[in-house]
Amino acid sequence: MHREVSLGRRFAAISLDWLSSYLIAIVFFSGTGTFLARTTHAGTPALIIFFVQYFFLITLQGASAGHRIFRMRIVNFEDGGRPTILQALVRSLLMIAVITAITYDDDGRGIHERLSRTKIVLTN
Repeated sequence: MHREVSLGRRFAAISLDWLSSYLIAIVFFSGTGTFLARTTHAGTPALIIFFVQYFFLITLQGASAGHRIFRMRIVNFEDGGRPTILQALVRSLLMIAVITAITYDDDGRGIHERLSRTKIVLTN
């Protein structure tokens, strides 16, 4: 049985993933100008970068960079194994809609976890 992952740990991991995506977007895709102007133009590229990195890392490693740093991983809810490509895709798409990432039920699972049939667990 896996231990529950706290909301704080989840928030820290997703914040790190979003921050890294945003920084990559600012550096490579937001043009020139003041920092404020560059951050304004980085929104859509950051969203795309977040989706791509989250999807591929969940599919290939079972954890995003933020998950790894905070010692978590994503598992298939039914068998505890690695998520399928479809589960990773559904989870990644739902994570873009931030409300699904911060809304949890009585069992401690988010909407994105229920719909993708995944669960986040602590690693050793």
